[in-house]
Amino acid sequence: MIVSTKGRYALRVMVHFAQRGGEEYIPLKEIAEAEGISQKYLESIMTTLSKAGFVDAVHGKGGGYRLNRKPEEYTIGSILKLTEGGLAAVSCTSQGAAACSRTQCCEAKPMWDRLDKMIDDFFEEITLADLIKDGKA
Repeated sequence: MIVSTKGRYALRVMVHFAQRGGEEYIPLKEIAEAEGISQKYLESIMTTLSKAGFVDAVHGKGGGYRLNRKPEEYTIGSILKLTEGGLAAVSCTSQGAAACSRTQCCEAKPMWDRLDKMIDDFFEEITLADLIKDGKA
């Protein structure tokens, strides 16, 4: 599994919000500059996060984005699954994957399923608050 720039940038932005405390709305331009992400690319990421209810958005003067929950309530798994479409290690175990003709007789499928579970469990156990705490240590 390789996490795309969209997933990595979404994670960076969510950490940025969590570090700022989450009360104030942060303009898109300010986030883009602080994180070194193009504003156009960041717009698409923020649209994804906003539509999924991960952030609140206010348009116009004084607007921007902010978290709508506490950092402890966001798992890294939920952010990556949203932006990546899943965390499957191989295509045949990803959600919505075309059925493989060997699914019923594939000796390796149980191994891939276990790996997917390990990846999911790992990322679901880490929150934005954990990243902030670990980053200060």
